[in-house]
Amino acid sequence: MPQLFTTPFDRDSTASQVIEGVDLSGRRVVVTGANSGIGVETARALAAGGAEVTLAVRRPEAGEQAAADLRKATGNDAIHVARLDVSDLESVRAFTAAWQGPLHVLINNAGIMMPPELERGTGGHEQQFATNYLGHFALTLGLHRALADADGARLVSVSSGGHLFSPVVFDDIDFRFRPYDALTAYGQSKTAEVLLAVEAQRRWAGEGITANALHPGAIATNLQRHTGGLRTPEPYRKTVEQGAATSVFLAASPLVEGVGGRYFEDVNEAPVVDARPTQLGVPGVARYALDPANAERLWELARDIVR
Repeated sequence: MPQLFTTPFDRDSTASQVIEGVDLSGRRVVVTGANSGIGVETARALAAGGAEVTLAVRRPEAGEQAAADLRKATGNDAIHVARLDVSDLESVRAFTAAWQGPLHVLINNAGIMMPPELERGTGGHEQQFATNYLGHFALTLGLHRALADADGARLVSVSSGGHLFSPVVFDDIDFRFRPYDALTAYGQSKTAEVLLAVEAQRRWAGEGITANALHPGAIATNLQRHTGGLRTPEPYRKTVEQGAATSVFLAASPLVEGVGGRYFEDVNEAPVVDARPTQLGVPGVARYALDPANAERLWELARDIVR
């Protein structure tokens, strides 16, 4: 087993701390779902470092308010808002068609969590898989040339420890045979987001694109609107500033230059596990989420869906 990549940071580190002193001037960033939660904090930290940041959001009016707040807080006027609904492939196509010039960082952050009833999205696919994975896959594919033109771009896929609840079940991704279970469906979509980073790294590393996935931790945000709020016990929770730290680190820290195809947690690479940890707070990534055969199979399947 290769040695795990470690950093000077930990679960208590904040987004600002992990890139302290890093100059991001001239770097262009897109953050999906950036009008609230860890998305807006991720955008704030990167904008404070001097990056030009686009908030890619489903509701531009909410995004404009967030952008105004960020400009005031960071002193950076290069904060833009663009409409993007990752659950709608036409919206994704419109966004990628409108993008011009290089893109240095793409952070696939938006998502939904555990709608109680089975819902179907893009092409009749289960809604969490369609939104969390397929929409971001189409976005990533559509921005491939912009990432390649950046000469050292980074792709950051915000997954979750929830991936430990299910691999991608290729024979029944859309719950047409299995009874729908909200947590299992969420887990499958989050595994898919890790596999996106694994395969993007394999395919695009030669173009200077580095891709990684991460678990941000347990943070109280709008993500838990279907679950009655965050239920993680207090000692295992993070603040929004701590929750955004791993995304920001992977997006901008020089310490992780050239390191890709991995899964991070608490701003460090997580160990591979062959069973779901029974204790809260124990880091780990399922072997199936990093499996190159799974990653390639899912990429080919998704490409056929979104083309």
